[in-house]
Amino acid sequence: MEYLKTHHQWESTVPVLPRPAPVRTSDRLTWVTESLPSAVAHRVLDAVVAITSNLDLDTVLRRIVEAAMDLTGARYGALGVRDGDRLGRFVPVGMEDSEVEAISHWPHGHGLLGEVIRHPHPLRVDKIEGYPAASGYPAGHPPMHSFLGVPIQVRDSVYGNLYLTDKRDGSPFTQDDEAAVRALAAAAGVAVDNARLYEDGRRVAVLEDRERIARDLHDVVIQRIFASAMTLMSTTKHIENEIVRSRVEEAVNDLDDTIREIRSTIFALQATTPPEASLQERLTAAADAVTPALGFAPSVIIESDDSSLVPAEVADQLVVVVGEALTNVARHARASRVDVRLKVTDDAITLSVVDDGIGCEGVDAGDHRGGLHNLATRAEALRGKLAVGPAEAVAREVVGARGTGADAATTGDGSSTAVPTGRGTALVWRIPNA
Repeated sequence: MEYLKTHHQWESTVPVLPRPAPVRTSDRLTWVTESLPSAVAHRVLDAVVAITSNLDLDTVLRRIVEAAMDLTGARYGALGVRDGDRLGRFVPVGMEDSEVEAISHWPHGHGLLGEVIRHPHPLRVDKIEGYPAASGYPAGHPPMHSFLGVPIQVRDSVYGNLYLTDKRDGSPFTQDDEAAVRALAAAAGVAVDNARLYEDGRRVAVLEDRERIARDLHDVVIQRIFASAMTLMSTTKHIENEIVRSRVEEAVNDLDDTIREIRSTIFALQATTPPEASLQERLTAAADAVTPALGFAPSVIIESDDSSLVPAEVADQLVVVVGEALTNVARHARASRVDVRLKVTDDAITLSVVDDGIGCEGVDAGDHRGGLHNLATRAEALRGKLAVGPAEAVAREVVGARGTGADAATTGDGSSTAVPTGRGTALVWRIPNA
């Protein structure tokens, strides 16, 4: 009945995000087509209509590439979305499925493609082979000969680059081709911006719905279950039959477990960070939500070359696990410190929550009741496992870490936390990084 004893009011923490007005594509159509021959200008305008008739970002990006290929007669086309000095996303068009499957990896933005990243201006190359900036292709990539690259600017920054290769008639790309694609890219920047604003607006609406559902679960569903459990608890002292009293007490425990499961769902639904928040920000927000119950702020550390490579569905699970694990610490541990550590490697994603509390004697992560069972089920669904136990023992036995001294316990990745030997609890949630 721990939850029933510590029950407190749920507070909404979802920020109200402004919805910026979309940019009008027509504002740019006049100047982007002024310098083009009439026939080409009409084709560009038709292409702009095609790419702006949909507000789904993935569809818009593909239509931009298809329109550029149609304007120039290119056999292959792609749009590379920039992520700093490299390509974080690559949208190819024109290859057969067998060609796509044969490529070992998409370009990262080196060589000729990187030239347009480093110098965001249109680039035409009649013959790729022998060009100074060219650095070859990924394994399995079909050979290409001529090249046209044009940056796409969204507001005041370069969003990505359009890449076109090999005209179908075998000729090199011309100045007219470049002018047409530059005009298309100018309008495409507006289309991408509008699609992103629309996508953000939908996300905000989803966040608002999720928060409303979470609030209703807490304020209505949990409150009713809580009241029913309290009523049953008050009747047990009047029940003389031992068997009946035992069954009522078991029912009360089941209701308590149901409340815990609903709270896990609320953690999954609750959104306290903007739509584009990083995993670090999301985990920190989940920890901040439990800080009042803990009485102090947990530390949150991510050890990874690139935590953005964590799949979205796994990131969602990690946020829930952090919230539930810290809630368990607040209920049971009497801790003065908690360290949350996420380590992402090529082989595994490991989340550890280590406290310096009174320990966890008798805790069984495999018990089919309560929050720990929910966390174990989430790990098993992703071919992983959950381990809970004395901080040092779990770190050593479950993930094979080595301690760093008599007064330190490890978190599963070889790093130490200030948890005295023999005290504290470690929860380690680990799944393969497939």
